[in-house]
Amino acid sequence: MASPESSDDPTSTGDPMPFLIIKTGQAVPEARALGGDFEDWFSAGLGRARFDYRTVRVDHDEPLPSPDSLAGALITGSPAMVSHRADWSERTAGWLADAHRAGLPLLGVCYGHQLLAHALGGTVGPNPAGRRMGRVDVHSIEPDDPLLGRFAPNEHFHVSHSEAVLTPPDGARIVGVTDRDPHHALHFGGHSWGVQFHPEFGRAIMRAYLQARADVLIAEGQDPAELVRAVSDDTVGPAVLARFGGLVEAVRRPAAA
Repeated sequence: MASPESSDDPTSTGDPMPFLIIKTGQAVPEARALGGDFEDWFSAGLGRARFDYRTVRVDHDEPLPSPDSLAGALITGSPAMVSHRADWSERTAGWLADAHRAGLPLLGVCYGHQLLAHALGGTVGPNPAGRRMGRVDVHSIEPDDPLLGRFAPNEHFHVSHSEAVLTPPDGARIVGVTDRDPHHALHFGGHSWGVQFHPEFGRAIMRAYLQARADVLIAEGQDPAELVRAVSDDTVGPAVLARFGGLVEAVRRPAAA
């Protein structure tokens, strides 16, 4: 079996394995105007040639395939709220619980992080610290975590969210926190992780989100111009995605051989 350390290269060769991007909504128009949408940014970070990517719009009630047919899956962010428990979201949560039990490698991002926590028995709701956008420092990263350990003890990422995981599911391990989110990154056990930050957001995309939400931020007493200035560079987010891609290959390639 190839080790995760040796399979982080997103240009890995061989027959690409099927990888599912569970799309729970669209990025804001200002970000899409820069080119692409969630599935494009995620596939770029994971490695465009690494997998046979398939995107399912669950918010449009598109059906999800059997977990047995996939190498791994990623759940995107969304303008929706997990706490609203829309029918499509609850159906997706049921699929995620089954996929987790089946051992499918999963990565939930923002809404996907919250939905995976909810699916496995945790609670999600409005962040007690309010809306968080821009650059944040994620610290107390567990050095032995297979996904995030190499980024320990601290790293900065881009965020955009108003809900959070309030109570992790039983058995989940906290592998990253911020000053206003004690459950920012979770290892749910097996090959399943959730991260509240957006590893797919480059500097331009993050700034586009801040500009799109400027009026809301001002109404909430935040300074969008200062938040934009703080987004001075890109983050190691793509390296996190490439790392997850390597873990998926290490887990699933022998079974597909």
